[in-house]
Amino acid sequence: MTGDNDKHLPLEDIHKAAGARFGAFAGWSMPLTYPAGVMKEHLHTREHVGLFDISHMKLFEVSGPEAVALLNRACPLDAGSLETSQSKLSFFLNEAGGILDDLIVTRLGDTRFMVVANAGNAVADEKHLRALATGFDVKVEPLERVFLAIQGPEAWAALSRAGIETGSLLFMHGVEPRKNWFMSRSGYTGEDGFEIGLPEADARELVAKLLDDERVLWIGLAARDSLRLEAGLCLHGQDITPETDPAAAALMWAIPKEIRASGTFIGAGALRAAVERGSAQKRVGLKPEGRQPVRAGVALFDADGNPAGHVTSGGFGPSADHPVAMGYVATSLAKPGTRLFADVRGTKIPIDINSLPFTPHRYRKG
Repeated sequence: MTGDNDKHLPLEDIHKAAGARFGAFAGWSMPLTYPAGVMKEHLHTREHVGLFDISHMKLFEVSGPEAVALLNRACPLDAGSLETSQSKLSFFLNEAGGILDDLIVTRLGDTRFMVVANAGNAVADEKHLRALATGFDVKVEPLERVFLAIQGPEAWAALSRAGIETGSLLFMHGVEPRKNWFMSRSGYTGEDGFEIGLPEADARELVAKLLDDERVLWIGLAARDSLRLEAGLCLHGQDITPETDPAAAALMWAIPKEIRASGTFIGAGALRAAVERGSAQKRVGLKPEGRQPVRAGVALFDADGNPAGHVTSGGFGPSADHPVAMGYVATSLAKPGTRLFADVRGTKIPIDINSLPFTPHRYRKG
């Protein structure tokens, strides 16, 4: 069910016409599934092209002489070392080193960057960034854009047929192909794909062209969740939170070594201390035995019945063809192959630590 206070997508009429079933997510009324159903939507994205409306996410343009300095303060990032069009996963951290949000930062020019933030955190992120920006010669501008994700092995071909060439754009790079457009080769599925922020009128035109291609299918939030979970990608508010630091979350790869050592970002001292101390818990992949999914919030135990951790995301992986989950376990138990037990309503289900991702990433890196 969606509440009266939920925000509505600019293209909601198109989703209703497509038979979408809506639900509340991060303060928005979002399409959860379409008539094809979650299983078919998931597999179609892996095999062909999935079209996602992700307009609940927020794009911020950060520009000005001190844009690099602001981003280096706000994130554990060396914004100045990014090449033009290069994108980087980064974070807003609190003073304790906890993850306020995970973001993608793309350099558009010497003093211009695009920051893509998560839906549930967009308001807080804007407030946070604006508060930091008061000490810098910089402009923070939230953009009113429809935001679409086109994901899957035939995404580039469907875009080409719709008149948008993606040729030389590689994974984790972003460009402005037209006025008021932002397009990056990135996504949340583990597949090759693109995310495009564009004005509503242009979006309606692009959607019509894309849906005219039999390879393209609307995909809802339910399949977006199973796709990202198979790909081992975190959902903020579940797998990463303000109580989780990047070390425990196994996300230190996103922070350059020299920034770990000498960066002056918010939370730098706390994160260095956490790394030095070593994390008590680690984020891991979890593979339950059998066919029954193990959901978020379920407690994990070792062979002797001692508490071992908890599940943060879980469901069935249609491409993996078995249940998939992620969670946090004691670091001493985080080795792949370690057997734990999930307590599902009083029943102990064997669950093994599994390497992430569950399905191989197929990004276009070269």
